[in-house]
Amino acid sequence: MIGRRGIEIKTPDQLRLMRRAGQVVAEVHRALTDAAAPGVTTRDLDELARDVLARRGAQSSFLGYGAGWGYPPYPAVTCISVNEEIVHGIPGGRVLAHGDLVSVDFGAIVDGWHGDGAVTFGVGDLAAADARLSEVTRESLWAGIGAARLGGRIGDISAAVEASVRAHPENYGLLREYSGHGIGSAMHQPPDVPNEGRAGKGPRIVEGMALAIEPMVTRGSSEGVVLDDEWTVASSDGSRAAHWEHTITVTPKGLWVLTALDGGESELVARGLPFGPLAD
Repeated sequence: MIGRRGIEIKTPDQLRLMRRAGQVVAEVHRALTDAAAPGVTTRDLDELARDVLARRGAQSSFLGYGAGWGYPPYPAVTCISVNEEIVHGIPGGRVLAHGDLVSVDFGAIVDGWHGDGAVTFGVGDLAAADARLSEVTRESLWAGIGAARLGGRIGDISAAVEASVRAHPENYGLLREYSGHGIGSAMHQPPDVPNEGRAGKGPRIVEGMALAIEPMVTRGSSEGVVLDDEWTVASSDGSRAAHWEHTITVTPKGLWVLTALDGGESELVARGLPFGPLAD
């Protein structure tokens, strides 16, 4: 059902299908994090993700994306962004090395319903400042998730993400040009979920809404530049970047993180937040 402002409202059964897609996303993230090592190429990681999709009988949300919209069709099933690359990095012959900071964005479709998520990790020994960047970004994601509640507003999520990043003394760059989004029968849907904003503003969060929350943070500039491949977005000053994302929904019982292996239970409970999965 399409509600106000063009926002798709899912039934419980449709959310359960999104959870199945989210579990494929989580499995790919775990597999690629484990496989990444010096000497491995980003194409190797993309091939591993394709293997998981095939094994799970799922489809890619990313492969061919952009066709007919004035963009070159996206040629891979993952976006793998390394070091100064923020998002939409195309896998290829790049060989990973010790100290690389890698973000993997991945989407899967199960029976027509999407899950979308991103993780950031280091290869070998990671510089302390890069490890902290990733953790600050991850914490801002969970701050945003924790701000979502039935009857609240999208701006509550945006304000929480921004406040979390700004609470640190480092002058981190929080990307403004790219944001989270609604998700369901398509990967990108209304509403936008910006990473900056004012609490109490924006569309109301209602039962059946699904959202992809995805802060992207750099150690410097808040501006991104699109590279010659027409997809990869890099920091304008060459500073390193991190990207974390989960697909969530809010049920009458609490929060359900569709792209976390445990549904978000461990992180939510640790933060004193209600865990609210739908019964199978």
